[in-house]
Amino acid sequence: METVRACDYHDIVQVEAPRVSPDGERVAFVRKVPAADDEYEAAIHVVPVGGGSPRQFTVSEGVDSQPRWSPSGDRLAFVSTRGADDDRPQLWVMPTDGGEARQVTDVVGGVSQIAWSPDGNRIAFVQQVTAEDREEGRDTGLDGEDFEPEEPDPRVIDRMVYRAGERYFDGKRSHVYVAGLQGEDDEIRRLTDGDYDHVEPEWTDETTLYYGARRTGDPDDNIVIDVAEYDLDADEETGTVTQTTGWTPMLAAASDGRLAYAYTPEENATLRQTEIEVLDPETGEVTTPTESLDRTLAMGMAVQWGPDEESLYFLTPDEGDYAVWRAPADASADPERVVGEGHVGDATVGEDKVAFVRSEWDHPGDVFVSTLGGAESRRLTRINSDYLDERAVSRPEEIRFENGSGGEIQGWVLTPPDFDSDEEYPLAVEIHGGPHAMWSTSGTMWHEFQLLAARGYVVFWSNPRGSTGYGEEFMAALEGGQWGPPAYEDVMAGVDEVAERDYVDEDNMFVTGGSYGGYMTTWIVGHTDRFSGAVSQRGVYELNSFYGSTDAFKLIEWDFDTTPSEDAEFLWEQSPTAYADEVDTPTLLVHADDDFRVPVNNAEMLYLLYKKNGVETRLVRYPREGHELSRSGEPAHVVDRLERIVRWFDGYSDHHDAPRALERGDEGLSASETEDDDAEDGEDGEDGDANRDEETGGE
Repeated sequence: METVRACDYHDIVQVEAPRVSPDGERVAFVRKVPAADDEYEAAIHVVPVGGGSPRQFTVSEGVDSQPRWSPSGDRLAFVSTRGADDDRPQLWVMPTDGGEARQVTDVVGGVSQIAWSPDGNRIAFVQQVTAEDREEGRDTGLDGEDFEPEEPDPRVIDRMVYRAGERYFDGKRSHVYVAGLQGEDDEIRRLTDGDYDHVEPEWTDETTLYYGARRTGDPDDNIVIDVAEYDLDADEETGTVTQTTGWTPMLAAASDGRLAYAYTPEENATLRQTEIEVLDPETGEVTTPTESLDRTLAMGMAVQWGPDEESLYFLTPDEGDYAVWRAPADASADPERVVGEGHVGDATVGEDKVAFVRSEWDHPGDVFVSTLGGAESRRLTRINSDYLDERAVSRPEEIRFENGSGGEIQGWVLTPPDFDSDEEYPLAVEIHGGPHAMWSTSGTMWHEFQLLAARGYVVFWSNPRGSTGYGEEFMAALEGGQWGPPAYEDVMAGVDEVAERDYVDEDNMFVTGGSYGGYMTTWIVGHTDRFSGAVSQRGVYELNSFYGSTDAFKLIEWDFDTTPSEDAEFLWEQSPTAYADEVDTPTLLVHADDDFRVPVNNAEMLYLLYKKNGVETRLVRYPREGHELSRSGEPAHVVDRLERIVRWFDGYSDHHDAPRALERGDEGLSASETEDDDAEDGEDGEDGDANRDEETGGE
């Protein structure tokens, strides 16, 4: 049986966005797979709940997303880039009993956050547009005009936060629109205006919409969100229903007007958990159904009302699982777990069941359904079965260990597929980002963990203090600027625990992580020389410069309770860059050119210091990529990144007969391999991808 390889990424199918049909008989979902080195293909598939194979519902052209059944189930709306010369997705609607999809919009800003009206006659959506787009009417229809916005030259910036993801805003704001569906000539109406962002339209009846609006003070400098109501008959916003704080309102409206929404306390918000509040506009009463649950909301699933509109369903991290919960809206009882095991990425609630996508240690993701209370569940798809049938996949072992401060930490150990307890193996330590995040045994890390195990490494990962899923006190343990010491103690306690095993070679240990995991990787090698090699990815390395260049500067204000102008010396002392002269560990730095969450200047400074201090290092930068490189970057870049991690470790491992990466240039990487390179890889064990490259023509 073959083992997992880096270039397998081209063959691994991702499953997203499950949606139950109104009759409860079918689940629509998105099937996404790399289509080339620089693009993906995503089409909507439908699988019957009662059993049977999924069938493709939309054509394989471009990227489809956000499948949404009409209230009667006779149509399916979705967003797609099909037929476009650019990446602006448009709204499409397709009959579910057969027929062609109809393009509903042709707008300049692209379409997102779609929502059907209860009568099925309209669809609300959001698009990002400039004031000029609104004035010229390009936001309601281009009428076939081949319009491409010009790149600003020069780029004049007035906003505090002026870029995010991989793009500059360039004057764009998100606004709410409604598209009529009664005929070909139905208009597209913009409901909102002004220099503010509006998000998440949510219908409460056929003529009334709620949406979030960030318009308090300087919206870039706070997390205050107005929840506004719009009356379509009167064609006006009728007022602010309530105000909440957080990164997204996660609105869910009941048919009687009750409104559920997310709430995060504004003070030190990054250290606080997100709750659900429910407002009854008639009485003004607010309840908190999640108050008794010491877990924070996860953003992967929207908050949803159950079919009786008495209970709410939501997702949280929970001690290594991502679980779906149900709670009465009036907070009359504690929340109960409906779907508990594995990594649930998204879920939707139907009349009598919950559909969800779950990944587990033995597969990267499939569609499941359960009863509303979770008593029974069933797997509907085995999307990657052909691939998995040919791959040896290892099962992680859960461990619990003491961190040295009296606390318990959860972690996992993954051994190679051909594991022999009488043999000795190098150790690869993985550290998650965030810092307020949580890892499971699967999710987006499934491929990377299994790849390292297949390359002969024992893999260890954990959820150190600062992680979500273990309660607010655990999450807030990093407050006061303690990003480094508590997590260092926890990770190294886990390393000590695993290194005591006879089959782990303590003289051959490696460490890697991304974002905050990159921070911790470089913090670790600045405080110990126990590791033979390190790969630090898109990391925060110097907190003062990070504060001035990121869209997430509030993370510094709240987690560190200061700013560079208040205490630059303290932030320097808490930065891995301050300990660059203590580093002896060979360290590869990986970054993306268009990463606006952690801009590349962080890596540039650390790389320069490492070079001047004689550290064996290399900086690898990926063009056209942002902070999500490892999860949704161009397929060739995702593969290249994995191969570079493996070969950096292999080059310093006594258990691998491979030259150091600094001596090899691009030799052995999929993007530049020749047949001779393939043969050489087969001899030295560099990437183990030689056979795979022959099958795919060298991708």
